[in-house]
Amino acid sequence: MPASILIVDDDPHIRQLLAFALGKAGHATREAEDGEQALASVATEPPDLVVLDINMPRMDGLEVCRRIRAQGELPILFLSSRDDEIDRVLGIELGADDYVVKPFSPREVVARVGAILRRSAARPGSEAEGAALTRGRLTLDTDGWRARWDGADVPLTVTEFEILKVLAATPAKVFSRDAIIDRLHGPGFAITDRTVDSHVRNLRGKFAGVGGHDVIETRAGVGYQLGACSGAKG
Repeated sequence: MPASILIVDDDPHIRQLLAFALGKAGHATREAEDGEQALASVATEPPDLVVLDINMPRMDGLEVCRRIRAQGELPILFLSSRDDEIDRVLGIELGADDYVVKPFSPREVVARVGAILRRSAARPGSEAEGAALTRGRLTLDTDGWRARWDGADVPLTVTEFEILKVLAATPAKVFSRDAIIDRLHGPGFAITDRTVDSHVRNLRGKFAGVGGHDVIETRAGVGYQLGACSGAKG
């Protein structure tokens, strides 16, 4: 089954360009020209992924992302109309999985969409339990794509889950930011260190909300490592 991609941008030429490129890659696409249309489309028939422009009139992409995130963990790829790190980092902190800066190569968008979809492909429709990674009070069901703290589900985005899985699979290893990026996207993806830091802040915030204050440790000058996951405050 082809993946369903919702393209949200107020520029019809960009929508057509992306629809053509994603269609050639085997995806099914539909379009929305503003935030209101995007939210209505998601509510009517949720896609597998949303390609979302940040700078749109009336309701910008950041607000659209915020409202989508209030309902679930639908994968989101942001389009930023300028190389503004504040916008991009804020978008990641709101729960976007990745971003592309305009002007972009359609091939890059297709590659990033494919990377996100591959990471989300493991999410099954059933509640069956699969392989699990456990440390302290943290459990990652890698087949069921579920994170739990003391048995309670902690909803994560695709990228947040994948980062935590990378750390949990080798808990003794300290991963540099570049190593984390390579594990998620493959070498050569232009993602800043601050983007990884934003995902880690999201993870820490979500787990701190349920008592998980020591899920991820920072090793100064090196990167990140899975913490003891005991719940102790540092």
